[in-house]
Amino acid sequence: MYEPIPPLISREALQQRIAELGRQITADYAGKNHVKVIGALRGCFVFMADLIRSIEMPVKIDFMEISSYGKAMVSSGNIKILKDLSDDPHGEHVLIAEDIIDTGLTLQCMVDLLKGRGVASVEIATLLIKPQNVAAQGKLVYPVKYRAFEVSDEFVVGAGMDYKGFMRNLPYIAQVTDQGQLKLFDGE
Repeated sequence: MYEPIPPLISREALQQRIAELGRQITADYAGKNHVKVIGALRGCFVFMADLIRSIEMPVKIDFMEISSYGKAMVSSGNIKILKDLSDDPHGEHVLIAEDIIDTGLTLQCMVDLLKGRGVASVEIATLLIKPQNVAAQGKLVYPVKYRAFEVSDEFVVGAGMDYKGFMRNLPYIAQVTDQGQLKLFDGE
């Protein structure tokens, strides 16, 4: 297996925890005809695919791309909507699928947009959250109901998260502890 950076969270641990979240979401949305899962592109797509397969009820999907990172390893704080929803979410029970919540700024913007568009409800599911950053920034006022894992304030890749577009295909989460681990990808 291709392992440019050793795993922080294994593939098996990811699969197990996402299955648990799927069962919890299924139970929480019981009585609704469906849930609309909206992915926060680009990093969410791996987590979202695994998550929707774990939800045992009808699911609709859509995507938004809102960025505050660009090609950097830390959030710039400037929000840009790069891709809007394809369908109107008005009246829908929405679950946002996010790969990682760092400061909460991007997610806050997304939740505000959805609420302004008249969704029936909105909840958040994230693969990773950096709780110390979210608390320090104070940007996210909405609770994150579904959290797979908490991580420290290190740069992570894999399971959809990238460095300069690379390493999204790692089937695990890796913590970048040394810039030397990324040198293979800096020549692009």
